[in-house]
Amino acid sequence: MRLHANARLSVKGRELLIDRVEVAGWSLTQAAEAAGVSDRTAHKWLARHRAEGPAGLADRSSAPVRVANRTEERRVEAIAALRRLRMTGAEIAEVLCMAHSTVSGILTKIGMGKLGRLGLEPAVRYERERPGELIHIDVKKLGRIARPGHRMLGRQSAGGHHRVAYAQGWEFVHVAIDDATRLAYVEVLSDEKALTAIGFLRRAVEHFAGYGMTVQQLITDNGSAYRSTVHAIACRTLGIRHLRTRPYRPQTNGKAERFIRTMLGGWAYGAIYRDSRERTATLTGWMDFYNRQRPHGAIGHKPPIARLHERNNLLGSYS
Repeated sequence: MRLHANARLSVKGRELLIDRVEVAGWSLTQAAEAAGVSDRTAHKWLARHRAEGPAGLADRSSAPVRVANRTEERRVEAIAALRRLRMTGAEIAEVLCMAHSTVSGILTKIGMGKLGRLGLEPAVRYERERPGELIHIDVKKLGRIARPGHRMLGRQSAGGHHRVAYAQGWEFVHVAIDDATRLAYVEVLSDEKALTAIGFLRRAVEHFAGYGMTVQQLITDNGSAYRSTVHAIACRTLGIRHLRTRPYRPQTNGKAERFIRTMLGGWAYGAIYRDSRERTATLTGWMDFYNRQRPHGAIGHKPPIARLHERNNLLGSYS
């Protein structure tokens, strides 16, 4: 039994109070004063004990047994049905002519307080068997660091210096991650144009080849660089089949999206840098840590390099 946080008496204390009154012959007032509670509280526990025995000394829920204005079950089912259509609490309240607070409370109670993927088609998860069979490529823009900001200098950085930082423009972090092993390759480049993307792709293919992997397929979003003719020619030259994500469905390239989140937290925003050059200089070390040491939850809490050796050994035994 969980004791109420504000309970003055424990169960043992209540038993002692009852014992003093029933056995030792104390008056109710004397027993209440010794226990540090009011006469009313002492009388409550005495009455419960006389009516129910030792079981009466346990805590009870303070919720009322009956609620006069409880929402009908059919109305709760209607709220749940509308929620599955991804309607907000305010929209449901307006449709059903109910108070927003009542609808919010019901949604929380039935476990539908957050939309999340509620009502959406289930996520289709996949993983290729062979290293190099499919790589995911994406680009993340990062603002260039012109000078140390408030994270390093505190309030000294105030006074419009953020406008100087914006004037420095952007850096483009190109990432490539293998679907089967999560082995990753990253470069910080000056833009995301087609020729830049092609150069990154060539270097990524060479990088993966150093691990004995032959890239067969590539998946990207529908950015202009990846829809260009010159990029298509480069893919044919490299013998790579190019796939693109469904429009407005970044989940199709989810492994690259998730890697970018990990990279931002562990590298880009994981330390305080004086400038962009210092940030870029630390990328190699972080990538080595990610590929060789960091446990990856999606692959059995092993680093990508261990997954690569595991898959190569497994496929070698089949050949």
